[in-house]
Amino acid sequence: MNVEKILTDLEKKHPGEVEYLQAVREVLETIEDVYNENPKYEANGIIERLVEPDRILTFKVPWTDDNDKVHVNIGYRVQFNGAIGPYKGGIRFHPSVNLSILKFLGFEQIFKNSLTSLPMGGGKGGSDFDPKGKSDREVMRFCQSFMLELWKIIGPETDVPAGDIGVGAREIGYMYGMYKKLAQEHTGVLTGKGLNWGGSLVRPEATGFGGVYFVDHMLKTKNIDIKGKTVSCSGFGNVAWGAALKATELGAKVVAISGPDGYVYDEAGISGEKINYMLDLRSSNQDIVAPYAQKFPGSKFVAGKKPWEVKVDIALPCATQNELNGEDAATLIKNGVICVGEISNMGCTPEAIEAFQKAKILFAPGKAVNAGGVATSGLEMSQNSLKLSWTREEVDVRLKQIMENIHVACVKYGKQADGYINYVKGANIAGFLKVADAMVDQGVV
Repeated sequence: MNVEKILTDLEKKHPGEVEYLQAVREVLETIEDVYNENPKYEANGIIERLVEPDRILTFKVPWTDDNDKVHVNIGYRVQFNGAIGPYKGGIRFHPSVNLSILKFLGFEQIFKNSLTSLPMGGGKGGSDFDPKGKSDREVMRFCQSFMLELWKIIGPETDVPAGDIGVGAREIGYMYGMYKKLAQEHTGVLTGKGLNWGGSLVRPEATGFGGVYFVDHMLKTKNIDIKGKTVSCSGFGNVAWGAALKATELGAKVVAISGPDGYVYDEAGISGEKINYMLDLRSSNQDIVAPYAQKFPGSKFVAGKKPWEVKVDIALPCATQNELNGEDAATLIKNGVICVGEISNMGCTPEAIEAFQKAKILFAPGKAVNAGGVATSGLEMSQNSLKLSWTREEVDVRLKQIMENIHVACVKYGKQADGYINYVKGANIAGFLKVADAMVDQGVV
C-alpha cells in the first residue's frame, strides 16, 4: 500500500474535502504495516473499497416556518460500509454540515462500530438545518420533510440512524413518527428514542459515560487513580454532561466546560446541581455557557477562549472535530496534563496528537473513547429486536464491559517496544482487521 498515492488520488477525486481526507490519512498511516503483511487485503482491493462510501443520498428538504415562509435545506445520508452489519451512525443538524464532514464521520464510524464488537456497519447523515431558535412545530415540519426522503433507504436490518449534534429526543421522535406512518410498521429503525416507545436507559449519558470508563482504564495502565484528578471538558451538551456526571461519580473534579462563547472555570468543581444546570443550558436554545457564571458565584466566565488553557490532569474534548490544536496541546503539556481522551469525533488536530504522543502523554482517539454512544445504540437495537427493556444497571454493565474490551484491543495492537501505548494505532488496527476480514470473506461486492 502506497499511502501517499492513495491520498493523492483521493484528493483529485474529492477536492476540498479536508475533514474526510484527514480521517483517511490517520487510518491509512497507522494500518500500513499490518495491511502490507497480509497480501489478501491487496488482492481484494480492500483499501480502495474501504475509503469510498457504498452510496450517498443527497436531497433537498423543503419546509415551512411559522410565518408560512418556505425554506430549503440539503439532506444527506452516507452509507459507508456494511460488511459487519446494518449501517449505523448519527444524524447531525447543524449549519456546518457538508459532505466532507459527513464522509469523515461515516468513515470513522466504520472502525468505531467494529471496535464495539456489535454487528454494525458505518454510516452518517444530516442536514445544514439549524434547530436552534426554531419552534417545536418548525422542527417537526423539517424532520417530517427530511424523513420523506430518508425512509426509502433505512430500516432495522438495513440502516439504523441515531441522534448527533442538533438531533436529540425531540427530533428523533418527529422523524420516527413520520417513518412509522410511511413504513406502516413499528421497528427499531432509529435509536435514541423516547423511553416510553422503545428507547434505552443510559443512552443520553452513554457517550460521556463510556468515555470516562475508557479514560479510567487508560489511567490504570500507569497505576493512576482517577479519584481526585481535575478535568476540563469542552462543550456543555449531552456528551459533556455525561462525562462530567461520570467523572464526578468516580471521584474526579470537573472544573471547566465551554460553549461557542467561551468557557467557564469553576475551581470548586462542577457537580450536583451544577451538572443538572448543564441540561437547562442545553435546552435554552441560546447555545451559550456564560449564564453558568451568573448563576453560580465563585465561577468565572472567560469569553472567546477554549478551556485548554486551564491547568488540569485530564482534558476531554467533547464538542466537535479539530477543536484542540497544536498550540492548545502545548499549553496542556506545559501545565502538566497526564491524559487526553477525545470524546468528540477527531477532536484533536494531527499536530496536537503528534505533540501528545511525542511527550508520551496518555492519548486516545474518539473512535475508541466515544464508542460508548453507538455501543448503547446497538444495545437499544438489541432490546427492540427482543421486544424487551433492560434496567439501567443491565445496560451500564454491558457498556462498561464493551469499553473495557475496546481498551484491551487498543493495548493489544498499540503497545510499543518502550511500553508506550499508541491508542490511535491500536484502535485503527483493531477496527480495521475485523472489517477487512469480513470484506475478504464476502467477496468483491
